[in-house]
Amino acid sequence: MLAIKNNLMAENAARHLGKSYDALSTSVERLASGLRINGAQDDAAGLAVRELIRADVAQLRQAARNAADGISMLQTAEGAMGQIDEILVRMKELAEQAATGSYSSEQRDIMNNEYAELSAEITRIAESTDFNENKLLDSTTAITIHVGSGTITVTPQEMDATTLGVNTTVAATETHTNNYGVASADDDYVTIDAGSDKDELHFQFTGEAAVDIASLGADGAMSLNDLVQTINDEAGYAAAFAAYDADYGTYSLQLKAQNAGAGADLTITDTNNPDRLAAAEFTETTNGADGTGNDLTTTSGATSALAAVESAITDKDTYRAKLGYWMNRLEAAESVLNIQAENLLAAESRISDVDVATEMAGMTRNQVLAQAGIAMLTQANTMPQMAMRLLQ
Repeated sequence: MLAIKNNLMAENAARHLGKSYDALSTSVERLASGLRINGAQDDAAGLAVRELIRADVAQLRQAARNAADGISMLQTAEGAMGQIDEILVRMKELAEQAATGSYSSEQRDIMNNEYAELSAEITRIAESTDFNENKLLDSTTAITIHVGSGTITVTPQEMDATTLGVNTTVAATETHTNNYGVASADDDYVTIDAGSDKDELHFQFTGEAAVDIASLGADGAMSLNDLVQTINDEAGYAAAFAAYDADYGTYSLQLKAQNAGAGADLTITDTNNPDRLAAAEFTETTNGADGTGNDLTTTSGATSALAAVESAITDKDTYRAKLGYWMNRLEAAESVLNIQAENLLAAESRISDVDVATEMAGMTRNQVLAQAGIAMLTQANTMPQMAMRLLQ
């Protein structure tokens, strides 16, 4: 029917043109983004599945990084163990050298000193080796590495010299500290009243000659530094010190035995000592206990040290082997996690990514339809003009 009030052909052409244009717009969006699903309206179920897969992929990638961090942590421990290995080799060499009878006691002392320094370095390495504050050679606290749906537990071991059994004999020196303190070591420490008979010192060091100071000075006063010097001159060795107390910020007289160990005792007697230096005014701060550990100063001690080092090397190798297979396990876990993430990415791609060839074909079709729709809409819009001619 030819009519001028309603142009039904134009409405129809416009409707089809709109559909073609919407389809063309969707194709452009997909090709521009590379995604088939750009919103829930594109594929609601597919969007839900894709987001779950993306979350799983992110988790797997972080789990792989966790495994890599675990490997780095174990490599830190293994590097430190490598240095301890070198030290133990040298200690075994020293023990073997000291075990033979062809060296003098002075030469064995030199060997023992080097052995002691190496022992101390093993402990220092063990105490200072950590990864993000996780102690690796000075703790037995398990470290759990989360790798996706499971965990791998790494249990450190203590690798200090004492635990390995290669610590050295370190005997303490018996020490007594006076209870009185002064702000400066140059301040007067002993002051004697005029006419007092307490103007002498008598310190008996076991195994050594007594320290006798007949007079503490004509003026009845002596500074801490002068007192220390006077005692040391009389004793013939560094028997006295001006010890600093950080808690109170004061200096006090400190007396030490000449030799270390339980047999080197220090006894203070009260023969005419000033009250401030009476025996009761000294506190034993170190008891002179014997040390424990390896001693290369004798052939028998060196032989025992040799056996101890051999045992330490076995313990060290056992732990170092653990570090190795833990690293291998973490590397395998990292590889599997990366493969899982790759496969999930492939699944996510099949759901979400646009098929460029198919979408280009659809876009071409939609372009043709849109162009045809425009042409037909143009034609439909001319139809009312035919009715107007009939009215003329």
